[in-house]
Parts: sequence; C-alpha cells; structure tokens
Amino acid sequence: MTRPLSLYCLLLSAHTLSLTAGYLTVSIEPLHPIVIGDTVTLKCNFQTDGSLREIVWFRVTEGGHAKQKIFTFDAMYNTSYSHMEDNRRREDLVYQSRVRLPEIQLEDDGLYECHVGIYDRSSTDKVILASGSIILTVIVPPKTISVVAANSPAPFSRYEAQNFTLVCIVTGAKPAPVVYFKRDGELIDVVPTTQSSSSVGDHSKGTDQEKNWSRSQSGLLSSQVVLTSQDLDDTKVQKSMFLSEQEGKLARLGQDVPGGLEQVHEELSKLNSEPTTEVIHETIVSREFPRWVQSSEPLYYFQHQQQAAGDGTLEVKAMLTWSLNPQLDNEVLFSCEVNHPALSMPMQAEVTLAAPKGPKLSMSPSKAKVGDTVRIIVHGFQLGPSASEVFPEPMFTWTKVGGHLLDGREEHDGRELILERVPAELNGSMFRCTAQNPLGSTDTHTRLIVFDNPRLKKGKEHYIAINAAASQHSLTLTYMLLLLKFSCELTLPDPLVLLNTWTST
Repeated sequence: MTRPLSLYCLLLSAHTLSLTAGYLTVSIEPLHPIVIGDTVTLKCNFQTDGSLREIVWFRVTEGGHAKQKIFTFDAMYNTSYSHMEDNRRREDLVYQSRVRLPEIQLEDDGLYECHVGIYDRSSTDKVILASGSIILTVIVPPKTISVVAANSPAPFSRYEAQNFTLVCIVTGAKPAPVVYFKRDGELIDVVPTTQSSSSVGDHSKGTDQEKNWSRSQSGLLSSQVVLTSQDLDDTKVQKSMFLSEQEGKLARLGQDVPGGLEQVHEELSKLNSEPTTEVIHETIVSREFPRWVQSSEPLYYFQHQQQAAGDGTLEVKAMLTWSLNPQLDNEVLFSCEVNHPALSMPMQAEVTLAAPKGPKLSMSPSKAKVGDTVRIIVHGFQLGPSASEVFPEPMFTWTKVGGHLLDGREEHDGRELILERVPAELNGSMFRCTAQNPLGSTDTHTRLIVFDNPRLKKGKEHYIAINAAASQHSLTLTYMLLLLKFSCELTLPDPLVLLNTWTST
C-alpha cells in the first residue's frame, strides 16, 4: 500500500512541476537545395504551453565558430503577433516563425539556427530556451560548357593508329554535374578508368563482365592483323579484312554459345593451319587515309577530373579517349551533355570532327611589287555538308617549292606566312601550304607574282642622274682650275728676272 501511494505522489509532483515549469520543443521544416538567385523561406515551428519571450535566427559562419543574427523577435517590446497564434488559455500552442531570404547567393550556403525562449511558469525571471538548426544548400548551374581536343594542334598519322581525346570542360557548377558523351545522338558505351570520380555518372550501356571480356578479346584479335608501316603490299589489306571478319564472328560465337570459348580456339587453330583462298580484286588505296585495319566499334575510355574554383564552384573536365579511325570518324558529330539539379534540361556542346580540305588562301597586297611586305593567310576551308568548321584545329606548314624561304628556313609553322621586302628574284616562286589534323592532311599551292616598283625605279634613275651631274660638275671644276693655273703661268713674269732688274737699278 505504501509503494503505490508513493508512486502516485511522485507522478503528481512531476505533473505539478511540469505545469509550473512549462515545456518547449523546436523544429525547422526541411529544405530542398535552392538554386542561386531564388527566394527561400525558413520556417521554424515550436510548440509550448508557456508565454513567448523571444525568437532569434542565426547564420552560422566560419565553420561554426561564429554566429550572425539575421532576425530577432522580442515579445517584451514588440506586441505584433501577425504570424503567431495568441491564446491566453494554458494549453499546447503551436507557433511558426518565418524568415524570408530573397535572391539567395552562394555565400548564403550554410547552417541556420532558430533559438526560441519562453517564460518559466514559476517565475518571470527565468527563461526556458530551445533551438533547432537546418543546412541551407545553394546549388549553382553550370556557366559554360565547351569541347576541345587534347594535344591540339596535332599532325596526321598516315600509316599507324593514334589515340584521340575529346575534353569536355564545364565551369561554374555546384555541385559537380553529371557529364556524358554522345556520338551522332547515341549515348556512347564508355569504359571508366580508375581516375574517374564517383560524381560522374557511368552511362555505360554494357556493364556485364562477359560483354567487356568479349569486346577486349575481339579487339585483341583484330590488333593481331594490323599492318605495319613497312608492309606496303596492298593485297594484304583485303586478306587482313577477311581475317578480321572471321575472327569477329568467332568472338561473337564464344560469347553467345555456351562452351563456345573452346570452339573459338579450335576454329582459330584451323584458320591458322589451313591455307585461305580468296579472290583479290583490284583496289585503289587512298593515300590520304591510314591503311590499317581497325574495329568499327572502338573502346571509348572515360576519365573525369574536377577542381575547386575560387568562387566556391567546381571546374569539371571529362575526357573521352579512343583509337581514331579517319575513315569512320570524319564528319561525325560528338556532343558533351551535362545533367545538373539546377538545370531543367541537359546543357550540351557539340563538335563535328572534320579533316581539312581545300585551304582558301589570300594574299596581301594582291599585286605585290618589289620591296613590299607580302602576307599569305589561310582564311578558310572547303567544308562538307555536316561540318561548320575544321575540328580539331589544324596545324599549318609553309614551304617554298624548289628552295628555301626568303629568310633561309626550310619551313614555317603558322596560319600566316610573311615575306618582308620581296626581291624581284621571287617572281614566279611557288609556295606550298600543308594543313593537317589527326583526321587528314591536304596541300595547296600559290604562286607569287612580283611586279616592278615604279617608285624604286624612278628613285634609282634620279640617283644615277644626280651622280652623273655631280661627276660632270667635278670635271668642269677641275678643268677650270687647270685653265686658271695655266693662265697664271702665262701672264705672271719670272721672279728671277724681276730680281735681277731690281738689283741693276
């Protein structure tokens, strides 16, 4: 009997204490990420049965070491309860305090706290405090996106394959966006490298290990029949293509049929041991393109890098590398697309791979004269129907057919060739401009016609005339001096005769 009575007294005293002390609970409504420039409203909900004393909003800065007041409501001096329920009855009341932050900026990102104080029921001198916090996340959409070619400009490799890398650069984003590549509008099946970041989505359509193994095996088989640069037998190109097709079929057989790997090795041994008879048709090999045999579906390797910028955003570089095939990749559209939570639709940049064709040259002045400075500039190309410019940027090499350039060099690199003070000996000289990028190479020629310069000719004639006049004047002066000397000798008497005459007198 004593224990139930004591328990009842304890509960009664606790209830009485709670009635006199009051209670307070504070919570802040969750927020989704806010796009920079938007307006956000922070909502602080608190429940109590006491009288409100104050509400204070803080923005936490410097990693939690400092707090900045952004809003204060003092119930002692401010009797406005426009956003609060006022009820004198002692019952549970739910209040809400709102803080509106217009045009959110990146520096507004961080932790926010709502502090609430109520009066203690037992004494108006005591205040009960409680607080809640929330993290405001500000996201920034990408500012710029561009696609460039790595190691550009680069020369054209005629007889051996070379790797080619597209770099997609995205700046001004927070957080890091998801970057992926497309070829002619189709998502590219990429092989991520170990350096790829987890923030970039792996948009690979084939994640099955058996598929990757099969593709690597088929790539290995096709690489065994690649022609070297010293092997110039055109008939081997057809045979290599035949072997590549057969081995590609065997690779697919090993993938699709159970236990097909052993059958692949048996077929390969038969193919290598038995002679192959095929009809070799007459072919014409284009010298503008490599003559190696390559798989029509190369492996695309994906790499991702990101670094922080000074304004709190990120710069992302996504790289796509594959073995370039000029026959298949010429005039193909590659696009880089970006997904970001601050974007309503993907952001993209696209380029069309194109080999340089038919450089258009312009010469200034159009009629060069002896002594002029001549500039020959490449100002455009003949483009295909699907290309708006030559990409990647080609490299230009200038040479003089049958000799050296005016300054003695064998060649000059750059889009512009400058010939200073051209002499008459350059009249009729032929200059060659070679434009090349990893997709192809092309040459164009221009002939320099040098005309006589009337000003130089007139000046030369005037100089000759002046020299002739000066020479004639010098001869005349010399003749006059000689004549004067001769006259003096004839008119003046002999000094000895004069002396004798003076002595005799």
